[in-house]
Formats: sequence, C-alpha cells, structure tokens
Amino acid sequence: MQRILFISLSNIGDAVMTTPALEQLHRIYPDALIDIVAGERSAPVFEHCPYRGEIILKDKKKRLRGYPDLLRQCRRHYYDLVVDLRTDGFSLLLRTARRCQKGGRERPPGQHAVVEHLSTIGEITGPVPQPQTTIWLSDVETEFAEATMAPLAGMKCLAIGAGCGGPEKVWPAACFAELANRLQADYPAVVLLGGPGDQKYSDAVGERLESHLLDLTGQTGILQAAAVIARCELFVGNDSGLGHLASAVRTPSLSFFGVGDPDRYHPWQARAAWLCGMDREIANISVEQALAAIPA
Repeated sequence: MQRILFISLSNIGDAVMTTPALEQLHRIYPDALIDIVAGERSAPVFEHCPYRGEIILKDKKKRLRGYPDLLRQCRRHYYDLVVDLRTDGFSLLLRTARRCQKGGRERPPGQHAVVEHLSTIGEITGPVPQPQTTIWLSDVETEFAEATMAPLAGMKCLAIGAGCGGPEKVWPAACFAELANRLQADYPAVVLLGGPGDQKYSDAVGERLESHLLDLTGQTGILQAAAVIARCELFVGNDSGLGHLASAVRTPSLSFFGVGDPDRYHPWQARAAWLCGMDREIANISVEQALAAIPA
C-alpha cells in the first residue's frame, strides 16, 4: 500500500482550506494511506477522514523546540509522496520518493489559499474544476446537533460567530443584533457559536436579540460546531474558522473582514459572501451593506 504524508496547517480555517488538495490526492491515489500533520486546534478537521492514516500533531506553541519530536514522528515511515503546505522546508528532512512543497513558490497577487494549495500538487493532479472544502462528520456530531437544536425545531436558524481574536477583527455586537433582528421574519431563531473567549461578544449580541436564542458559545468542539452550522440556513460571522466550517458543510455564509485579506482567506464556496470595511476598519461595514450582501 502506498503511504503519503500530507503536511497541513495549524489554524482551523487554514486547515479547512487545505482539504481540496487532500481530496485531490485521494482522487489520484485512491488506495493510499495518507498520514496528516496538523496543529492541535486543527486536528479535529481530519478526525473522521476515511482514508487517513495517523494524525501527527505539530505543537505550534513550542515553535522550533517542537521540531525534533515532529521530525522523529514523521521519519518513522518511508513515504511514497510528501506534500508540504508549509513554507519552512521541513519536508526536505523526510524520507520520501517524491515531494511537493509550497516553500519558495511565488504567489500571484490576489490568489486564494485554496488555489495556492492546489497549485502545490498541480504537477500531479492537473487542473481541478471547482474544488470544494470538506469536513467529515460522524453520527455522533450529527446526533449532537439534532438534540441540541431540538428547541428550535421547525424554525429557520441563523448561526452567528460574533467573536474572533482582537477587537480589530470583530464587527460590533450592536450591528450583529440589528442584522439578526431585521432578518427575523426569514430566520426566527439565532444560534450563537464560538470558543470560550468569545462569550463576551456573544453576550453583547444576545442581550439585544428579539429572536429565539440558543447560545452555544464555548459549548462545542470544531466538529460539533460544524454539525450545528450544517443545520442552519445561514451563517454570519467575522473572519474566523467558523466561516470556513460553514463553507465545508455548504451552509450559505457572510463573513466580515477588517485587517484580514479576504481575497486570500474568504470562505471557499459558491454561496459564501464577504465584506471588507473601508480603510480596513471592520466597524465601517454597515448593516445595510450586510443585508444587501447575504447570499440568495
């Protein structure tokens, strides 16, 4: 059996954007076992991938101190192919018959990360029409979402990710709430999502809402959040991993950018819309602009 090593990325959204390249490798090598290097945060993205072998964790917090252990784990096998989507040249230290690596490639201006990852393996796959991001969910996550959202049964749901790191990346809570309230006729229920550090943002939105509310902030893992978003009709949020989870489960989405780079990092699907604030200030995005940008 062929064995491939796929070196992915550490952040959740970044890892989701590598899945089109992973899927194309599986298309070309359907019988290969693919080991995946991922960060601790992003590893759940690949947990239920049906053709993966081992998940090898890269401890981003250790920086260079983590490389000896990572190298030891990756050198346990001789690989038929190594695909390295990082830029640090790590794959040059591995035992392999062939390697594809991103390091040293010049990226054209405005090129999306998904396209860049696919170009890394382009000599193997050739052109790939309309690639999609993917996340693999099990019955456990699907049943969790069904049970958790039971109080909202029969209502169309708007999922909101109100937090995202520092304030320069966060659309004002009052704007999220006004948007949800003006969409109440179409989406009478709101589900708030995010990590434990996002609770203050969710609270600020929730206290202004007129809709039925289910606050799951800090109560879901990555896969559970993806399963919940899959049961919602629309996701709206800041530039964060949640928007990429929405793209992976094919839920229409609207993402807000301030200091980020939407050309490179917007969620990747046909029904994913995004707005960038004037002068790269996320607070400059108006509710009227958001209403007009919601995917049909």
